[in-house]
Amino acid sequence: MKLYNTLTRTKEEFVPIEEGKVKMYVCGPTVYNYIHIGNARPFIIFDSLRRYLEYRGYDVTYIQNFTDVDDKIIKRGHEEGISPEEVATKYINEYFVDADGLGIKRASVHPRVTDNIEQIIKFVKELEDKGYAYEVNGDVYFDTKKFEGYGKLSRQNQDDLEAGARIEVNGQKRHPMDFVLWKAKKEGEPGWSSPWGEGRPGWHIECSVMSNRYLGETIDIHAGGQDLTFPHHENEIAQSEARSGKTFSNYWIHNGYININNEKMSKSKGNFFTVRDISKLYDLEAVRFFMLSAHYRNPVNFSDEMLSQSKAGLERLYNAKEKLEFTISNLQKSSMTENEISIVKELDAYRQKFISAMEDDVNTADAISSIFELSKFINSNVNEESTLEFATKCLDEFNELTSVLNIVNKKKDDVVDEEVERLIEERTSAKKNKDFKLADEIRQKLLDMGIVLEDTRQGVKWKRV
Repeated sequence: MKLYNTLTRTKEEFVPIEEGKVKMYVCGPTVYNYIHIGNARPFIIFDSLRRYLEYRGYDVTYIQNFTDVDDKIIKRGHEEGISPEEVATKYINEYFVDADGLGIKRASVHPRVTDNIEQIIKFVKELEDKGYAYEVNGDVYFDTKKFEGYGKLSRQNQDDLEAGARIEVNGQKRHPMDFVLWKAKKEGEPGWSSPWGEGRPGWHIECSVMSNRYLGETIDIHAGGQDLTFPHHENEIAQSEARSGKTFSNYWIHNGYININNEKMSKSKGNFFTVRDISKLYDLEAVRFFMLSAHYRNPVNFSDEMLSQSKAGLERLYNAKEKLEFTISNLQKSSMTENEISIVKELDAYRQKFISAMEDDVNTADAISSIFELSKFINSNVNEESTLEFATKCLDEFNELTSVLNIVNKKKDDVVDEEVERLIEERTSAKKNKDFKLADEIRQKLLDMGIVLEDTRQGVKWKRV
């Protein structure tokens, strides 16, 4: 498998530290609001990478944090008249609602910053003792000039970074690019006792500490959105490697930006959408399908048109699966025929194409294309004359590949209430009695109820829309 490593700007063969195991850290949300559509992309992409690694037999330890103490959380608490802890807990719960809708698997551990304060203080103290950190009036800063490799992830030297970055005016810093590890407590803010007085962690330190605590000093994969490359991930590398003297992460993976209707998402432009907003208009599986339909490193344009196309593509796959399941339920012959034995081998070609796409830097777009090709093969070769063995093998292959990406996995609601069941039976009787007017009226009534009928040689098929 090859992954594009932001650190080296090349695709590299993926070789985990320990054979058969993968240690992976993905930056999670700051929980002061519902997650937005920009958050959704990395969560979906790296969930898919994790699922694929597990499909290939790796034991993956997957850590995704919650930033539960932050200026934005404190501000939201003041606005809502509740504590920062209550704000964080509320939006962590809401995150899981959206994550479930997007088909995102729970992390091995979802650590919270506030559960790691002791470890953060110890980490910062070690940096101070090694001469990489300094304290001024209760604030503790990382001295970027002391770390020789600063800027290696974003590929800029310190002078370029200082010229191009938005740097907070702060006369306490020794150098403009120095960043805060520990913040002195201000009035109305939460705080914890430390060697430098009451305060709270800076943003960058938390991920280094939680990665170290749950995965060790060197990990296989660190991932997140492209916007985190600098300064967040750059600072993580500096403080982690300054403390340990070891490589922090062997592979750095970043997904591309997302635009809304060809413009950068911005509250000021009125094109800022939360996942919760979108869930009111679309099934979130269509959002997942959309995100996976492009290569993760490419920018994507999010729009109603693109979501509608994704919804339609997903429905085609669901229809193909439901047709296959319906056919299987009515098949009589068991063992494969000679002709089926000869063509069943073609199923492996679609699986290999899927695997090749995923092995080539997680190319989910081509992986989905291979699923559509498999679907076309199944439609062409499975019918009412097929054997149960052959049709079942086709369904198993389809389910295997879609499950890796966690798409087309929802169960059709096949519980028909008494009214619907009665109407379907009445329509069947009307057709037998050649009362086609009544049959059409019943079909329309069912359609108004969200039930679509399809007459086949094997009987009536139906689905909810």
